[in-house]
Amino acid sequence: MRQLTRRLYEPITPTVSLTAPFELRQKSRGRVRLDDGTEAAWLLPRGTVLRDGDLLRGDDDCVVGVIAAPEPVSTVLAADPLLLARAAYHLGNRHVALQIGNGWLRYQQDHVLDAMVRELGLQVVNELTPFEPEAGAYHSHG
Repeated sequence: MRQLTRRLYEPITPTVSLTAPFELRQKSRGRVRLDDGTEAAWLLPRGTVLRDGDLLRGDDDCVVGVIAAPEPVSTVLAADPLLLARAAYHLGNRHVALQIGNGWLRYQQDHVLDAMVRELGLQVVNELTPFEPEAGAYHSHG
């Protein structure tokens, strides 16, 4: 099995890709099937979160390009920055990983959170798109 142990920072063309959801990309160790069907394991430093476009070097010198997989997410839309900030506060208070954009917030789909955000007066759209939350401020209780 191919071992992926190094993150690369120089721009190199990948020889194979790995398409993975955020849940998998936030783990520093894992077993995966690459997009070409081969099995691989990654062993990266604790706390490593893989982002779309990251590159990993294999023990066989292959270069694996990471692709953020489309996944079910909820996107909160608001023209009012105060309403959006209020939603971010309440979601953050629940330790929810958030992706933040201009006029929108995104989190992994959850009908309870969707209802809470709608109660705050915001629009929620369920989508299937890559999820790239902000790094560092959240943690899990798992």
